[in-house]
Amino acid sequence: MSTSSHPTAAWPPGYAVHPRAAGPDAATVAAFRQVPAAHASDCLGRSVGAIGLLAYHADLKLVLCGPAITVRVRPGDNLMLHKAMLMAQPGDVIVVDGGGDCTQALIGGLMRTTALARGIAGFVIDGAIRDIAEWAEGGLPIYARGHTHRGPSKEGPGEVNVPIACAGLSVMPGDLVLGDADGVLAIRAAEAAALLPRVQAKARQEERVREANRSGTPDVERIDALLRARGCPV
Repeated sequence: MSTSSHPTAAWPPGYAVHPRAAGPDAATVAAFRQVPAAHASDCLGRSVGAIGLLAYHADLKLVLCGPAITVRVRPGDNLMLHKAMLMAQPGDVIVVDGGGDCTQALIGGLMRTTALARGIAGFVIDGAIRDIAEWAEGGLPIYARGHTHRGPSKEGPGEVNVPIACAGLSVMPGDLVLGDADGVLAIRAAEAAALLPRVQAKARQEERVREANRSGTPDVERIDALLRARGCPV
């Protein structure tokens, strides 16, 4: 059964717009804004995250964090990206499966202005953008595959709030999207609250290691134990 606001028969083939999915609660989202993506990645097995995307917002300290509105578009066409922006609530992150195509930009400076006014938290786009000098002004995180001056079409087809793959990252509507200078990952909305204590414990562990490294007393036994487990006589 369709979860869209209209019967399935109302949508022509290749088109669908589903309601915004509820993401994690506001307190969980706020807590994850303090979490480095690398710490969350470690707690997710170091195997979850987008590959090959670049940060175009220039400010390496800018953090992307919020529930996902997902979009699947025909490469080079941004009709459904516009629809997603109209549906987004302040703090939402728009994640776009553009098929990795960089022949036409999916978003540019005018849409950036709209996103800032609407309080959209940022974009993750497996495709191209344009007007990169404007994105470099900061204030709005955006990750993309590349850039080009060639603009998009607005003909469709496309879908909003469906499961997508974005640069190797599986994203469901409402997933918590987290990104910083190291890259972007997605955390299932239902799992975010349970993951948070593990990530915070990881941060405390890393701080202990950092202090030991500063004092010149690294944990030699940890590395030697790993070597011995592999048959190395140390």
